[in-house]
Amino acid sequence: MSHRNPPTPDRPAGAAATATAPPGPTGSAPTSGRPATGGGVRRVTWGALRARRSAVARLVGWSVVEALPALLSGALVARAVDAGFLAGRPGVGLRWLGLLAVAVLVGALATGRTYRSLGAVVEPFRDDLAGRVVRAALADATATGGRADSASAARLTHQVELVRDTFAGLLMVTRGFLFAAGAALLGLVALDPVLAAMVAAPLVVGLAVFLAALPAMAGQQRRYVRAGEELGRAAATALAGHRDVRACGAAERVVADVGRRVAEQAAAERTLARMAAVRSLSIGLGGWLPLAVLVLAAPWLVGRGLTAGAVLGALIYVATGLQPALHALVQGLGGGGLRYVVTLDRILRTCPDDAQAPAGSPAGNVPAGRDATAPPAPPAASIHGLTFRYGAAARPVLAELTLTLDAGEHLVVVGASGAGKSTLAALLSGLLAPQAGAVFLGGVPVAAAAPPTLARLRVLVPQEAYVFTGSVADNLRYLHPEVDDAAVVAAVDALGAAALVARLGGLGATVTPQALSAGERQLVAAVRAYLSPAPLVILDEATCHLDPAAEARVEEAFARRPGTLVVIAHRISSAVRARRVLLVDGDRPVLGTHGELLAGSATYRELVGHWDDRPARPHAPAGRA
Repeated sequence: MSHRNPPTPDRPAGAAATATAPPGPTGSAPTSGRPATGGGVRRVTWGALRARRSAVARLVGWSVVEALPALLSGALVARAVDAGFLAGRPGVGLRWLGLLAVAVLVGALATGRTYRSLGAVVEPFRDDLAGRVVRAALADATATGGRADSASAARLTHQVELVRDTFAGLLMVTRGFLFAAGAALLGLVALDPVLAAMVAAPLVVGLAVFLAALPAMAGQQRRYVRAGEELGRAAATALAGHRDVRACGAAERVVADVGRRVAEQAAAERTLARMAAVRSLSIGLGGWLPLAVLVLAAPWLVGRGLTAGAVLGALIYVATGLQPALHALVQGLGGGGLRYVVTLDRILRTCPDDAQAPAGSPAGNVPAGRDATAPPAPPAASIHGLTFRYGAAARPVLAELTLTLDAGEHLVVVGASGAGKSTLAALLSGLLAPQAGAVFLGGVPVAAAAPPTLARLRVLVPQEAYVFTGSVADNLRYLHPEVDDAAVVAAVDALGAAALVARLGGLGATVTPQALSAGERQLVAAVRAYLSPAPLVILDEATCHLDPAAEARVEEAFARRPGTLVVIAHRISSAVRARRVLLVDGDRPVLGTHGELLAGSATYRELVGHWDDRPARPHAPAGRA
């Protein structure tokens, strides 16, 4: 349905309203976007380690100290046996064992330091991943036609924590094996190079068997993670629509589908459990076989001149150093390591790096000093043949709507509850995608615009205002971080929020969302939108918790703000203040001024009478619910 501008005293019928757009504000809202590709697991892992070189260096340093008992244990026991107990000098033997106890104590102290250094590496990595998941989820949900994905909650609450824990475990077992096994082999070389060769050969075989099986293990772990996500998505969908499921008699089919997802996840988990046999084989070859070789070769070793203490020391190196380190490595890589690689890969593929919002003025603004001979700027917003319905067989909420908003317009949208006012706001802002027609903001098609572009073109303030824990200034600057204090104070005064800011303790004070009333949160959100560089502001019942005087002050301030204003009205007084009013009445909207609609629309007269005759309800003072 096409709407033309009604005649006014200063404009003939059918003429387009004209307004000179002021220079657009600079800066851009902090938004998140999607790049073309995400990084690989190896690149992200090495990047996390390189970004925290000092913490990694401390971890390595303390690991060297921690490995001191593994390096000295066999040699000191050999000295204690050969030079002390077997020589009839138990005091000497005890002194050598005392040195070993000191080494163990030093190693224990170093272990505590390694965990402190480990936290300095792992926790920032976890924070980076959590931020990545949140930004990707918001980008998906706020893209045109986007919607929240239940799998995002699984990635944030389960997968990120899983990556954090397995990354920490992977670092610990890897550096533990490298330093403990390295110290044990060095000790064996010091006792006799032949001992080191006898131990190293089966160790290499066991490691080779394990590494050869890793790709298959990774594939099974990936299948398990995917099965978990599919189960979560299927269960969330079934729970969200359980009433419709029962009403349609589809309970058995839905239960069967969820049950199939449960069975798939259980099968994947059983396969992972069976692959534990490969890990056991690797530990047997690399950890237990060297012990058997040393015991069986002991007579030959003693016959070629090796002392009993050296043979005992070699057994200690393998039993207390090499074998536990290998066991931890195989179990860690085969369990936590696989979960780390597969889960992190899943996060990176579903949550790519953020795209940076391109710099520049918002589209649709007229640059200062623009050439008068240049083509005219496109309308602030235009809707062409817009049709939207909730469901393929549902009645259209809007049908073939065509509307143009020039720069500087002030439009108020009114209508009965459920008529489609908020739906129109969501379509205009790009949060919903129409089944037919197109929406343009500043000449940019909304359907093809990335979230950063939409954020530069419009700001939508919903009824439920968002306030986060942080300073008052951070909350107000959220959409325009570069704005200075003078502009913030001016906006606070213009919208009547000075008393609220003073009560909270000033711009630098910390605000807690739960301590604010609904009206106060709406005031904070209104000032934030006022400071936004976006040329189009959409207020979707954004002042419904303010009293009429406070609401009028907010709307009048936005009307004076450079740019275009669309208000989804909560009170009829908003329509009186507007330049034009759009009455949403089924699929046949009517456009005109407040006076024209009073004269020509019975529905509008009824609506005005209804609003005027409503019993007054108590309102909070300005800014209070």
